[in-house]
Amino acid sequence: MNIKNYVGIESLEVKFGPMTVALYIKSFREADEISQTEFAKKLKISRANLCDIEKGRKLLSAERAAKFAKYIKVPEVVLIKLALQDLLREAQLNYQIELKKVA
Repeated sequence: MNIKNYVGIESLEVKFGPMTVALYIKSFREADEISQTEFAKKLKISRANLCDIEKGRKLLSAERAAKFAKYIKVPEVVLIKLALQDLLREAQLNYQIELKKVA
């Protein structure tokens, strides 16, 4: 998925409900019709690790989310926000993440 086809998280959430890193990564991969093995190579992880991420068995840190965003050429804020929101959801803390890059 190149940047021309990038769709904002907000519009996806309206249609599909709360977005997670797992759903975003899997949707991104499937939209480009890439196998898990090929996509895992792009992310510089194992296929098994990618499978765990896509199934929500593994959550990403903000740092790892930023690295993944660079590898797949999406805005860092997208995956960082989702990763932090996933961590809050797992901790059953009802907060909404808002990110703003500082200079």
